Amino acid sequence: MPEQTAVETAIIVGAGKGLSAALARRLAREGFRIALVARDVDKLAPLVAETGARAYAADAQNPVAIEGVFAEVDKAFGPPDLVVFNAAMRYRGPVEVLDPADVMDAYAVGAFGGFLTAQAAARRMLARGKGSLFFTGATASVKAMPHSVPFAMAKFALRALAQGLARELGPRGIHVAHFILDGGIASSWATAGEPGPADKWLDPDAIADTYLAVHRQHRSAWTSELELRPWVEKF
Repeated sequence: MPEQTAVETAIIVGAGKGLSAALARRLAREGFRIALVARDVDKLAPLVAETGARAYAADAQNPVAIEGVFAEVDKAFGPPDLVVFNAAMRYRGPVEVLDPADVMDAYAVGAFGGFLTAQAAARRMLARGKGSLFFTGATASVKAMPHSVPFAMAKFALRALAQGLARELGPRGIHVAHFILDGGIASSWATAGEPGPADKWLDPDAIADTYLAVHRQHRSAWTSELELRPWVEKF
């Protein structure tokens, strides 16, 4: 595990109340300076107050907005050590009734937004020769389901982006990793009094621990892709 000698900066794009919030809390305990990026930053007010993070409003599919956020973080905290892309749109429906404009919007946020985030991060990390760039995937990254084609299209593309960047940026000192979250996250799916074991859902705090552990990996043994699923989830 590499020794940490300076305060680190993390940027989470597509921040919300679930995994992103758990990750922000975990990183705050590690002393990170945290930037949270979302379309609606008002929803992040409690998390900002809790973690000391800064919130930045930006649409992940807007090149000017994303580059602008990274420039602002440069001024506030310096270049990022860890960037996590979590943005996605779960637009669903039968193929014959899907709205093409909404499909394109879902793809632009979930896939093109990943590219824009990666490009802004890479420009800064390459100048230093280090950094971690993480992408949050899902079951849909490897298995497309009926009525979920727009989500799967974006997640498949995001996985391809991560694979290509791992090969391109890894030899230049940038740790790129893709996480396949194969199961529902408790903060979104669990309901009070439901049957079955309490840990049948992915625990967002446990996921956050894993992200941090991968960020801390020695570069002689980097992970490029990791599947996380609850112990009761079928493969």
